[in-house]
Amino acid sequence: MLREVLHSKIHMATVTGAKPHYVGSITIDADLLDACGMRVNDRVLVSNCRNGNRLETYIFRGEPGSGVIELNGAAAHLFEVGDKAIIMHFALMTDEEYASNRPKVLIMNEDNTVREMMRYEPHPAG
Repeated sequence: MLREVLHSKIHMATVTGAKPHYVGSITIDADLLDACGMRVNDRVLVSNCRNGNRLETYIFRGEPGSGVIELNGAAAHLFEVGDKAIIMHFALMTDEEYASNRPKVLIMNEDNTVREMMRYEPHPAG
């Protein structure tokens, strides 16, 4: 059986742009993608910490070192520049894969630099 579990997360990123007339997606600084293991076109769940809105979209690659976290298309209507966002990426895994999965979590500074990288430990199957 496959289960959908957390693969990686960017926690408390600052939204730098909201472009409703741009092709839909979320643009994320390429350095952040590399640091947590997310990829272009991966599906992500994005939560707005200000108003509780959540949406699913896919990733566009942003300029490395830019700090860009930008909501595009319809998603831009649910976020404002300066909002804090949590970006979660999930993966389908077997129980065996889950046992060795240690999701990478980037805890962000205000300027979208990484303050801390941590990993979540799996709970033993019971």
